[in-house]
Amino acid sequence: MTPSGAPGPAGAEPEQLRDLAVEVATAAAALVREHADGVEVADTKSSAVDVVTEVDRRSEALLRELILAARPDDTILGEEEGEAAGTSRVRWIVDPVDGTVNLLYGIPEYAVSVAAEVDGAVVAGAVVAVVQGHVYAAARGHGATKDGVPIGVRGAAPAGARLVLTGFGYLPEVRAHQGACVARLLPRVRDIRRAGSCALDLCHLAEGLADAYVEEGPRIWDWAAGQLVLTEAGGRFALMPGELGRRLAGWSEDSVVVASTPSEWDGFVADLRDTGFVG
Repeated sequence: MTPSGAPGPAGAEPEQLRDLAVEVATAAAALVREHADGVEVADTKSSAVDVVTEVDRRSEALLRELILAARPDDTILGEEEGEAAGTSRVRWIVDPVDGTVNLLYGIPEYAVSVAAEVDGAVVAGAVVAVVQGHVYAAARGHGATKDGVPIGVRGAAPAGARLVLTGFGYLPEVRAHQGACVARLLPRVRDIRRAGSCALDLCHLAEGLADAYVEEGPRIWDWAAGQLVLTEAGGRFALMPGELGRRLAGWSEDSVVVASTPSEWDGFVADLRDTGFVG
C-alpha cells in the first residue's frame, strides 16, 4: 500500500522497490570502486569546487540503465542528468556518487544512493558505502538494515553532549552562513563531525554512531534514501526553513536538513533556532 492507503502500482510494493534499489546501487558501487584510482575532475557545477568526475557520469548511466531495464515506465531523477519522465507513479531519485570530493582525494567516505518514490512519497531506498561495501536499506513500514541486519538509533545523549554530523555546500554564501552557525553551535554540543557524504551521515545516525545531523542546502538526491533509512531506524527528519531561503535568490525556503534521534529532537531544534540555522 502507498502511504495514503491506496493500492500501489503493480509490482511496486516498498519491499520490491527496496530490493531493486539495493541491486542497482550495489552494481553502481562496484563500478565506482573499480574506477576509483586516478579519478580526475571532468566538470564543475555550482562553483569551481563543486566537481563532477567521469565516474559520477558512468555510475549514473548504469543506474538509469538497470532501473529502466527492470521498470521501463518509471521516472528517474539523477544528480548529473536531471529528470527523465516516465508514465508510472514511481520516481527513482539517484545520486551516483555522494561524496565526490572524497572520491577525488581518496578519502574512503562516499556512497551510491538510490531511492524510490510512489506518488511523491519515498517508500524504499538503499545507500551503499563504496569502499567498505556496507549496504544500508529500508522499505516504508519494514524497518532499516545494514548488511541485512536491523539497525536503530541510539538513546538519549547527556545534557550538552550531542555528537552532531554536518556538511557544507559549495557556494561561498552558503559556507559563510553555515560556518557562522556551526561556530555558535559548537559550544552547545559534545563535538561536530564533517565527513563529506549526506547519505552516509544519515545512515550513520540511523545505526547509532551520532545523535544529530544538520546541513544547509543538500538536494533531494543527497538525502532521499538516507532519510528513509533513518526514519525506519527510529529517527526523525525534516526540511526546515532557514535564513538563506529568505535572502538567497533561487534557494529553497525549506533548505535546512535536520535529523536526530527522537529524544534529542526538541532540544536540537531549539539549539538550531538559537544559533541561526533555522528560522
